Amino acid sequence: MKVVFLETDTLGNDVDLTIFEEFSEVIKYNKSEPLLNADRSADADILVVNKIPMNESTLYKADKLQLICITGTGTNIVDFAYTNKRNIAVANVKGYSTNSVVQHTFALLFYLYEKLNYYDNFVKSGDYVKSDIFSRFDIKFNELYGKTWGIIGLGEIGRGVAKVAEAFGCHVIYYSTSGKNVNREYERVDFNTLLTCADIISIHAPLNSDTENLIDGNALEKMKSTAILLNLGRGPIVNEDALVKALETNKIAAAGLDVIKVEPMSPENPLQRIKDSNKLIITPHIAWATVEARQRCVREVYENMKAFLRGEERNIVRG
Repeated sequence: MKVVFLETDTLGNDVDLTIFEEFSEVIKYNKSEPLLNADRSADADILVVNKIPMNESTLYKADKLQLICITGTGTNIVDFAYTNKRNIAVANVKGYSTNSVVQHTFALLFYLYEKLNYYDNFVKSGDYVKSDIFSRFDIKFNELYGKTWGIIGLGEIGRGVAKVAEAFGCHVIYYSTSGKNVNREYERVDFNTLLTCADIISIHAPLNSDTENLIDGNALEKMKSTAILLNLGRGPIVNEDALVKALETNKIAAAGLDVIKVEPMSPENPLQRIKDSNKLIITPHIAWATVEARQRCVREVYENMKAFLRGEERNIVRG
């Protein structure tokens, strides 16, 4: 049984992969090489990937391939028409990063909501040493208590965010992008109501035809001028040109993004125009990437492999 990792860099060099050594042969490539990926896949029984497209151009030489293990939840890299025709199984990992993404959601929120960049710089610049009072009031911030938190995508992560928001005294509302999610714990509203009522909007939805470009110029126009937008779903859910315009014209107060349309960031990305960290913080798709979450992810991939070899359909996705 030959297992080939095509991009171990996407897991981090601190994650222990020795649990896979029980397989007869394990080959690890640290990063994708588009011109070499097909050759590297040729003799694999199992492939482990994250972002590399799994389609005919990558897999046409992989005559022995039985299973593709994705080190993430999203399966949009897979051409399921092709893999199903070839009878190649696909397994993803679920739930491994929920705690981490919930935590990062609030890290982004509080950085913006409490103007931490400004106050940190105030102290480190030496201005606090020169101050004649013990506190500072020139840039205002508010309590979360009593505010309305709107969630787009009330899956496992969205529900985790909702519970923490409730603990801070927020009223939680949510919008179901599919129209199928009914949760009796929280108030379900239509999209316009969420936009106009929420003080904080956090996105935890997958990218699909219902969510692509969901937050466009029209949506941003409907939000409160004091609102904060957080995107921890997928980059293309938010129209970046429209967001830049909304931030530059103070249509909304601030945005915190862990995902953007093209990753790594393109030199042409309009978000680079916003230099004010009180208005915008972008982290490089790290919400999922705590040490613990990456360790769980690797363990889940291992369990998927072992289950598949036992004839079990653990986390198998059919597209």
